[in-house]
Amino acid sequence: MPEPRTRHPRAAKLQAEQRIAAQAQGRDVLPEESPSPDGPGNLPPSNQRNPFTDPNKENVKLNAQAKHVAPKAAKAPLAAPPAAAPANVPPRQPAYAPPEPKVDEVAEDGPDKYPVPKRVAVGGSPAYIPNRKLGKGGFGQVWLGDRVVPKKCSKETDAATALNKVALKFEHRSSKGCAAGPPYEWSIYAQLGDVYGIPKVHYKGQQDDFYIMVMDLLGPSLWDVWNQQGQHLSEAYVACVAMEALTILQALHSRGYVHGDIKPENFLLGPPDTNRSKRLYLVDLGLAMKYRDGRYGGHVKYDQRPDDFRGTVRYASVHAHLGRTSSRRDDLESLAYTLIFLLKGRLPWQGYQGANKGYWVARKKMATSAEMLCRMTTGAFREFTDSVMNAKFEDEPNYPKYISMFEPLVNVPERPLVVENAMKLVVGSKRSRSEYEGEIELQPTKKVRSGNGARQWITVYNKHAPMKQRYHYNVNTSRLLVHVQKGWEDGLYISCVSSCQNLWAIVMDAGTDYTQQIYKVHYNSFLPKEWIMEKWEEGYYITAVSGSDNSSSLVVMSKGTRFTQQSYKVADSFPFEWIKKKWREGFYVTAMATCINQWAVVMSKTTGIIDQVVEVDFQYPSEGIHKRWDAGYRITCAASTHDQSAFVLSNLRKPNLDETQETLRTSNFPTQHIKEKWDDNLFLAAICYGKTVS
Repeated sequence: MPEPRTRHPRAAKLQAEQRIAAQAQGRDVLPEESPSPDGPGNLPPSNQRNPFTDPNKENVKLNAQAKHVAPKAAKAPLAAPPAAAPANVPPRQPAYAPPEPKVDEVAEDGPDKYPVPKRVAVGGSPAYIPNRKLGKGGFGQVWLGDRVVPKKCSKETDAATALNKVALKFEHRSSKGCAAGPPYEWSIYAQLGDVYGIPKVHYKGQQDDFYIMVMDLLGPSLWDVWNQQGQHLSEAYVACVAMEALTILQALHSRGYVHGDIKPENFLLGPPDTNRSKRLYLVDLGLAMKYRDGRYGGHVKYDQRPDDFRGTVRYASVHAHLGRTSSRRDDLESLAYTLIFLLKGRLPWQGYQGANKGYWVARKKMATSAEMLCRMTTGAFREFTDSVMNAKFEDEPNYPKYISMFEPLVNVPERPLVVENAMKLVVGSKRSRSEYEGEIELQPTKKVRSGNGARQWITVYNKHAPMKQRYHYNVNTSRLLVHVQKGWEDGLYISCVSSCQNLWAIVMDAGTDYTQQIYKVHYNSFLPKEWIMEKWEEGYYITAVSGSDNSSSLVVMSKGTRFTQQSYKVADSFPFEWIKKKWREGFYVTAMATCINQWAVVMSKTTGIIDQVVEVDFQYPSEGIHKRWDAGYRITCAASTHDQSAFVLSNLRKPNLDETQETLRTSNFPTQHIKEKWDDNLFLAAICYGKTVS
């Protein structure tokens, strides 16, 4: 499998110049690249690679009678690219930057590949003539529809209200969103009914090869307004947007749905020259999802799938980048980014390009605190952003409190937008202000997103019957044999290893059930492939592995394990696609390590594990781990690069009678803490050194 490559800076500069020239001539401009829903793809190889030196090649051990095979590797999910990080200062954008596309946006031909019908009548609707294209999205296109036989209107009724002019949304049956029938968006509108701030769908049906919705006609988007106003909106205008957007989201969330794609392009004003021209509407429910269980009414369960990104890269929440289940906090975090973009005209992570754009954007978002993002803005924006950035998965947003933050900013002679409904929520909440101020804490006592990363020791402890365990840390390679040999003589075997500043840490204990063990330090290469395959033939299996910052690796192989087959992969990004593939084949992750920004994952066939999940983050994923613990999973592997931490949690077939598990993060190796844990019969089960949070 070829290594993923980033685009050369000269190519990026040339493309930017071509985009500016195309815009000046009025030609179509291709959208910025965005990763696919399965994560960033890989470019074709420049030449043939040596299969014995390819770090992305999968290595497999089958049964003694079977041959060695090397299946093709899957696409890499959101993770660090092999090339160096882009410059701290992203490239400048042209005066008019095209809107950020959704990750689902098609690059081939586009949704307007097929001509729309000349005349439309679906679901019992009057006949309409598509007059002019208003826009296009990932799978569909929207046209202005004029009624063939106009309905007579009174002076108080405008053409849009009388449905003489409508929006016609076309989706071709061959588009990805219609592979299984009518668009998913149809079912969302049907279940929602009338919701404040959501345009109405009056008719829908199929005509020729198109699925068509007849909807309320609206005016320009906030993106259009932002461009018309010189790519800057006043503080009062953005505060009005915040208040109305929060009111709309509260109404949508109360129906059990999250929008999933909050951005300036999806907020539209009412039709121009009507009494609705200053009202705000939220459109495009193609990525909306239920956050409330339809059967029992409770919150959906937490999950993380690192390759499942939905939304628009520029405005998506960090949790969306990491593939976590959508909840209300994600809409609010995207709204915060939208507000800052409209106010300041730019977000710190704009300008990244190429297949790994999603990774770099997510990394930058995680490193940007609310204080940094909202610098030079009114305190209301910082306070709101800080609160939603640190919200938990199931938190219920305090919409009235959020709206009240922006209320002082809209006290201007003429408000740019209608905010009456938002003001009603504020007035209603003021009656019990003392109650919610005393009971609801907007900012968690401990911030999840401070913007300040740190590297620490992460140690994992399991409850176990009293046993002999010892550890060694800051061990030079030349001293390894002395400590390991002494442990073997005392009946102890290596259970886990790690590295910090090119020195090794090893844990040895009597609870492994191993009968024989060997190890090898391999210099200037992550894993010694030939040596591993040779020892596989002798009946050894990899039981622990670690990599150092000088590209060396420590591999421990043992006999007496419960493994029957084994496979490993070294990749330049966390290989979640490959892990999923091996899960389907009956393998489970049994060891994991990193070397600078490379990952090594070892998977084995074993009877001791029923199911596995992963937690990947740009810091220690405390909330995710606690959610997994509550579901009965326990950490069995941990590894961390300079940028990311990954934890594999397993549902064990024969769990211990006491399933207590604890984790600890310390700047120095926790010698004193380990001894204190031993007194409580808590023994080291995994160690790693890497990215957490300060």
